[in-house]
Amino acid sequence: MSAVRTLLEADQRGGTPPGYWEGYRFGGCQAVLGQIPVGPPEVCNLRVMYVQQGFDAIDRGVISALEEVTAACIVTQAAEMLAQAARVRPDLVLVMNGLHVFPPEHAAHIDEIRAMGIRTAVWFVDDPYLSDETASLAMHYDEVFTHELAGVTLYKEIGCRNVHYLPLAASLELFRPQPAQPQYQYDICFIGNAFWNRVALFDGMASFLEGKKVLIAGGFWDRLSNKEKLASCVQHGWIDPEETVRYYNGAKIVINVHRPTQAGQDNRNSRNLAGRSINPRTYEISACGTFQITDIREDLTKYYRPGYDIETFSSRQELQEKITYYLEHEQERITMAWRSLWTTRKYHTYRDRVRRLLAVAMPS
Repeated sequence: MSAVRTLLEADQRGGTPPGYWEGYRFGGCQAVLGQIPVGPPEVCNLRVMYVQQGFDAIDRGVISALEEVTAACIVTQAAEMLAQAARVRPDLVLVMNGLHVFPPEHAAHIDEIRAMGIRTAVWFVDDPYLSDETASLAMHYDEVFTHELAGVTLYKEIGCRNVHYLPLAASLELFRPQPAQPQYQYDICFIGNAFWNRVALFDGMASFLEGKKVLIAGGFWDRLSNKEKLASCVQHGWIDPEETVRYYNGAKIVINVHRPTQAGQDNRNSRNLAGRSINPRTYEISACGTFQITDIREDLTKYYRPGYDIETFSSRQELQEKITYYLEHEQERITMAWRSLWTTRKYHTYRDRVRRLLAVAMPS
């Protein structure tokens, strides 16, 4: 972190010109990246077939890591999984999530692949929101990975023998610092679907957000009650990952709010498993060298240090107070963003996660 220390010791000028702080943030991000050595990966002699989910931000990171650390990575789609496995006979079939785009006969196909003598693994990344579905799938795999602590307990309780907690990460090729163009520059940014806890939060902050440059983007934001006050802030519809990265880089503050877990609130979680683990957005925002304020999940402090490389809130009032403070304290905000970038690049990459997965699923 010597580059960051050098930047922090630089004299600050009064009356900074427009664009100064953004250029300062981005220049510091480049200095941080220059301090993190990236050596050649250790390659294992495995042929892995990866079955995509369709979550581009995750798929791209995992595929890139598999291509780096395995002898061969065969990428396929859910509908072609069985035929492809029979044709190429990989050492391992790794399924990402196994939901949404997978056909009804998915579990039967996994059973057939296992009958060929091919090991299988699934990495659930929608836990615990769709646990009614994942619980019925998990028993069909040799190895079950989940990013959610509550999922580990669930899969063990229903009889899965090999269950592993594997946190998510950021795709560093996609989520990275970049210069922020004016059209992407906001005081406050939130990107994500309008789950009801998020709706309640932003409805409650409508008056507070007036006069600030705010972006709220994603699906279902017509659920807002304070539509008139927030109309100018809302961009309806899907924001693709590349565009998301531009908005993250342009924002002074990115808010991260985990979705609720209760059954009946856009979830299929009849057991009402509580969410205990952080979402991929936590890593992705940080990988852009952007300041983040997030609500709190149990395992957050395993990966980041609140008040050092990430900021947290536990109530609307606390969030508003911290937004006000950090909008007025540019240096503190940017310093924390640099630290968060360092932490993420150093420890929270898909290369790390894939290595850990393969060491467990295919021990030598």
